[in-house]
Amino acid sequence: MPSLRPPAVAGQFYPQRSQELELMVDDFLAGATAKTSVCPKAIIVPHAGYVYSGAVAASAYARLLPCRERIQRVVLLGPAHRVGFHGLASSSADGFRTPLGTVPLDRDALLGVADLPQLQTLDQAHALEHSLEVQLPFLQRLLGDFQLVPLVVGESRAEEVAEVLERLWGGEETLIVISSDLSHYLDYNSARQRDQASSAAITALDGEALGYEDACGRNPLRGLLLVAKRKGMQAELVDLRNSGDTAGPRDRVVGYGAYVLHQ
Repeated sequence: MPSLRPPAVAGQFYPQRSQELELMVDDFLAGATAKTSVCPKAIIVPHAGYVYSGAVAASAYARLLPCRERIQRVVLLGPAHRVGFHGLASSSADGFRTPLGTVPLDRDALLGVADLPQLQTLDQAHALEHSLEVQLPFLQRLLGDFQLVPLVVGESRAEEVAEVLERLWGGEETLIVISSDLSHYLDYNSARQRDQASSAAITALDGEALGYEDACGRNPLRGLLLVAKRKGMQAELVDLRNSGDTAGPRDRVVGYGAYVLHQ
């Protein structure tokens, strides 16, 4: 029988009931629909509970609507919150489940990067990790049938992440998704200042300007921005808010940014 990675944060970060989850995601997307014909090659989206960051994430996902039929593979990178390790971690599972169904993994794509020394199969890095899981319902509601390349990123240099992304880059059938929140637990005004500086670095493709306190997904972010700079891409800020704007108090907030990258 194929092995499946079950959902770990359904009922916590997002609804456990499929109908409720569908309605929530669809409402976020309906509220964020952007009139644009430019199809992003990559997006950067937050990964907090949906009541906090779902609307911000949707603002980037909505940009995929014009090209939803083209996308057949999603390369999804997010930071490790539960397990410490060096490099990038793939999964031995055949699919990742959510309340909306199962997303099959692209085993051929994973085999194509398996020889890279910074990549390892580490199922425990995926077992409880939310940074990848919370993106899947958005992708499931937006796209048709697609395959997933899920990679949890531990301590890694930008060049190590970039090398993996270059191998998996593909053409218009491949979407790159980087999952990252911005600043953590600052007061509202301090968070706004820091997140605005981080956004300026991201839109300038300056990954080296992102420090430890600026983004929990700084390692996958730096790798993407390095590749984007080499390829002469442009990064656009779509939405920038924090939990004080969405569903929380303002004394300790978490920052959320949504960005799209295209040629």
